[in-house]
Amino acid sequence: MRPGEPDRTPDPRLAELAALLGERARQPVDDREAASIAAFRDALAHLDRPFDEGAATTHVTSSAIVVGPRGVLLHRHRRLGIWLQPGGHLEPGEPLAAGAAREAAEESGLAVSHPPGGPTLVHVDVHEGARGHTHLDLRWLLIADGPPRPPPGESQEVAWFPWDEACARADPGLAGALRALRPGHEPG
Repeated sequence: MRPGEPDRTPDPRLAELAALLGERARQPVDDREAASIAAFRDALAHLDRPFDEGAATTHVTSSAIVVGPRGVLLHRHRRLGIWLQPGGHLEPGEPLAAGAAREAAEESGLAVSHPPGGPTLVHVDVHEGARGHTHLDLRWLLIADGPPRPPPGESQEVAWFPWDEACARADPGLAGALRALRPGHEPG
C-alpha cells in the first residue's frame, strides 16, 4: 500500500457476517427477522465499508439482549424515547460480538458475559436509528446480574424487567426476539 492510498485489506468481519447470515445459518424467529436478514444481505452487497458509521447512512451495529436471574435488561433510549436493548456502533476493527458486550457494559454499568458456549447471535434486525441512519443490527445474547449503574452521559433509565413486561415494553423487532428467547418458549 502506498502512502495516502486507502487500505483495501478485506475486513475479516465480512467473512464472519457471511457465515452468520448464510442461507442455512439462521432460522428467523418471525417474518420481521426474515425480512431483516434479506435486507441485511442486500445492503452488504452494496456497501463499501459496512462497519463505518461515517461512510454511509446504512451500517452494521451490534447490540446485546442481556438476560439474567432478574429477567431482561432494557434501557430507555435518550433520543428515541423507547425501551431497547443496549447496543450501538462498532469501533474500528472491533469484533462483532465484542462490540455488543462493550456497549452493554458501557450503557448499563454491569459486568456482562457471553453464554458458556461463547458468543451467540440470537436475532437480526434492520431498523431506523437516530439521525436518519439505518442500522443493520446483530443482536447477541449476554448474561448479567446486579443493579444497573449507568455512568453519566448514558441513559439513566436502565432496569431489569420480568419477561412479560420486557416483551410488552420492547419495540416490535425486539419483542419478537424476546418471545423466542423466553424460558419455556417452544420453537416453531
